[in-house]
Amino acid sequence: MKTILIPTDFSKNSLHALQYAKELFKCERACFFVLHAYGEEVYGEFKTAASEEIEKLKKEKKEQTEKKLDELVNAVIGEPPNPLHNFETVASFDNLVDGVNDFVDEMNIDLVVMGTKGETSNHKTTFGSYTIEIFKYVKCPVLAIPKDFEYRQPKSILFPTDYLLPYKRRELKLLGDLAGKFKSKVHCLYITDFDELSPRQEDNRLFLEETLTKPYLYFETTPIKNKAEVIMEQIEKKESGMLVMMNSRHSFFEDMLYRSTVDLLGLKIKIPFMVMQNLNR
Repeated sequence: MKTILIPTDFSKNSLHALQYAKELFKCERACFFVLHAYGEEVYGEFKTAASEEIEKLKKEKKEQTEKKLDELVNAVIGEPPNPLHNFETVASFDNLVDGVNDFVDEMNIDLVVMGTKGETSNHKTTFGSYTIEIFKYVKCPVLAIPKDFEYRQPKSILFPTDYLLPYKRRELKLLGDLAGKFKSKVHCLYITDFDELSPRQEDNRLFLEETLTKPYLYFETTPIKNKAEVIMEQIEKKESGMLVMMNSRHSFFEDMLYRSTVDLLGLKIKIPFMVMQNLNR
């Protein structure tokens, strides 16, 4: 059974992500945990309140959160409900990133699915600050769904990679299972001006080939220019239904995050964006 965590702030975008996840795993046994972290709602406006007031507010917020989570799940289960799916709600007294990370560890979650941004995010950007924080720090693959993306099977998946870093088998298995059930093409795109791979790169490429046996796998190379532009061009050219990137130290994705250019790419990304982690769990 797949374990899927859906963080929600009860916005339309997070509801859309939940509906997308339901559809993506429609034919698989899956348990969906719908989590709302309410810690900042307690402390945000009451930092100087007495402890008795804080405890009272915590209890109120917990009850409100549990009620809203139940209403949300009841609204999306559908009639008749999918017999392969279970839903559980989680009211977490924590900030969002720590709440998600702790729950991922506790329940050994396979995938986090969330909206690209929440209710309070800047409308000019595609990725909200919380989404970026979860991309960076949560030790689990994260799939971000743009609010206007209408569900379709990801028949073509773009996976930009430089083959420099070893991949985690569990992360690749998730991608392989996902792409395999839709008989998707996975395009491994290396953006470089060099013709040959180093021995380490060749080993990592072979590991990809040996691990991703279920989908149709393609290895492609394109010359270096603006990497974000290359990715956007390839998404359009291949009519990709999903973009996958690896987050690890010294990776292109990390470089985008820490240079704050992820939104330059994100402004144009209109398809689901999965970030795999190169972190120990």
